[in-house]
Amino acid sequence: MEKTLELFILIPIAGFIVSLLIPQKNEGLLSKSAFLTIGIHLASAITFLGYWLLNNHPILNLKDIVIFKTSDYEFFIDFCFDNITAVYLVVGALLTFLVTVYSRVYLHKEHGYKRFFNAILLFYLGYTIIIFSGNLETLFIGWEILGVSSFLLIAFYRERYLPVKNAVKVFSIYRIGDLGLILAMWLSHHLWHENITFLKLNNYELVHEHLATHSTIGVLISLFILLTAVAKSAQLPFSHWLPRAMEGPTPSSAIFYGSLSVHIGVFLLLRTFPFWEHQLSVRILIVIIGLSTSIIASVTAHVQSSVKSQIAYASIAQIGLIFIEVSLGLKHLALFHFSGNAFLRTYQLLVSPSVVSYLIKEQFYKFSPQIQHTQNTFYNKIKNSIYVLCVKEWNLDTAMYRFLWNPLKSAGNKLNFKNNKQITLFFSLLFTTGVICLLIEKYIPAYIHNLLPPLFSIVGLIMVLKSFTERKNVQLSWILIIANHFWIGLAISFNEHFTINDTLMYLSGIFICGVAGVICLFYLQSKESNVGLNRFYGHIYEYPKLAIIFLIC
Repeated sequence: MEKTLELFILIPIAGFIVSLLIPQKNEGLLSKSAFLTIGIHLASAITFLGYWLLNNHPILNLKDIVIFKTSDYEFFIDFCFDNITAVYLVVGALLTFLVTVYSRVYLHKEHGYKRFFNAILLFYLGYTIIIFSGNLETLFIGWEILGVSSFLLIAFYRERYLPVKNAVKVFSIYRIGDLGLILAMWLSHHLWHENITFLKLNNYELVHEHLATHSTIGVLISLFILLTAVAKSAQLPFSHWLPRAMEGPTPSSAIFYGSLSVHIGVFLLLRTFPFWEHQLSVRILIVIIGLSTSIIASVTAHVQSSVKSQIAYASIAQIGLIFIEVSLGLKHLALFHFSGNAFLRTYQLLVSPSVVSYLIKEQFYKFSPQIQHTQNTFYNKIKNSIYVLCVKEWNLDTAMYRFLWNPLKSAGNKLNFKNNKQITLFFSLLFTTGVICLLIEKYIPAYIHNLLPPLFSIVGLIMVLKSFTERKNVQLSWILIIANHFWIGLAISFNEHFTINDTLMYLSGIFICGVAGVICLFYLQSKESNVGLNRFYGHIYEYPKLAIIFLIC
C-alpha cells in the first residue's frame, strides 16, 4: 500500500510536463490536459481512500529516495499518509477539479491561458508534495513549488504595475516563512541528529526524552514552525498580504487564497502537533495569535470596498479560529473547519463577479440613503476610531515596511559598492584568503578558528543586503547573490567540517545557474538600452524564452 503513495506525486508531474508541451493556441487541449490530470488524481484519491478505510486506515510511511548520505546524516524524501493527509487530499483534489472546470470557460481567449493552467498544475504538484510529505525536508520542496506558482499567478496580469508589485510583496512574505522552516529544519538536525520523520514525532517517549534535555532548542523549533505557519496562513502580523494576493484571476484566488494554499499553515501545525503539544507557552501563543487575528480580521472585513478583500479577511478570521482549535488539541474539529472554510471561500470567490454585478444593479435601482447621526458620544468616537483603523487595515503594511524592509534597505544603502570591478576584486581577495585559511585549518589557533564561520557568514549577509537594495546595476545585484552562496559554503566548511567534495557539490549548481544568469543579463543589455530593477518593469513579452531560462536560474 505504501508504494501507491508515489502515484499521487507522479500524476501531477506527468500532467504538468504534458501541459508544458501543448501549444499555447490549443486552448481545448490545454484545458482537457489539466481537467484529466486533476480528474484522474481525484478518482485515484477516492479509490485509495476507500481501500485505506476498509483496511482499518493505518498510518503509512514510505522512505522513497535517498538524495544525500554521509557517515553521520542521511537526507531522504519521505511520504506519509494518515487522516490529515486524507482530508487535505480529498478537499484539495475536489476543489482544484471544480476550479479547473470553471476556468476552461472563464479564461477563454485570455492571452495567458496556457500560463494559467501550467501554473495551476505546478501549484497542485507542490500542494500534493506538501500534504504527502513525511518529513520537513520533503515538505520544504513542495513549499517552494507552491511559493513560485503563487508568485506567477498573482503576477498573471503582468502588463500592469500593481499585480507585479503585489506578487513581489507576497513573495517576500513567503520568504519569511521559508526562513522559519529552514531554521526549524536546521535546529531539528541538531536536536535529533537525524532526518526525523513525522511518524517518529508520534512517539511520545522519544520526543519527551529529547526535549527534557534540550528544552530551549525545542521551544525555538516550535516558534520557528509557528512563524512559518503564521506567515503562510496570513495571521498577525502578516495578514495584509492576503488581500493583495487577490490581484490574480478569480479562479486562482479561489483555489489559492480562499481554500488551499492559505490553509497550509494549519497543515504544518497539525503535522507537528505531537512535537509542541506539551509546550504550554507555545500553545498559549498560538491561541493569542489566532484570537487577535480573528477579531481584527472580522472587523476589517466589514469595511473593505473590494469583494475579494472582504472574503480574504473573512477567511483569515476563520483560520485564526482553526489555529485556536489546533492549539487546544481539537484536531478533528480543525480538519472539519478547514474543509468547510475551504469550500465556502471557493464558492464565494467564484460567484463574486456575479454578486458584484447584481449589487451594482440594486444600487442604481433600489438605492436608499442611510440616516446620518452626528451624536458626539464616547461610543461613537470609539466606533469611528476602529472604523478608521479597519479602513487602513490597522497599518499592518506600513508597520512591515517601517520595522522590517526599511531597516534592511537602510543597512544595504550604507554599503557603497560602486561597480562590478570593485565587488569582483573585493570578493576575490577575501575569498582567496578564506580558502587559504581552509587549507591550513589545522594550523589556525582555536580562538581564531571559532571566529571564522561567523565572519564569513557576515560577509555573505553584507552581500545579500547590498543586492537587496541595488536598483540600477542588475548584474551587480546578481553577482552579489552568487557571491553570498560562496561565502556561506566557506563558512559551513569551517563549521561542519564538510569535505571539499560536499562543498563543491553544493556550489556546482550555484556556479552553473549563476553563469547562465550572467549570460542572460549580458544578452538582454545588448538588446535593450535600459535594464533596471526600478518600478517592477520586465522584458518577458519581448524575450519569453530568455525569461524562462533566467527564472530557472
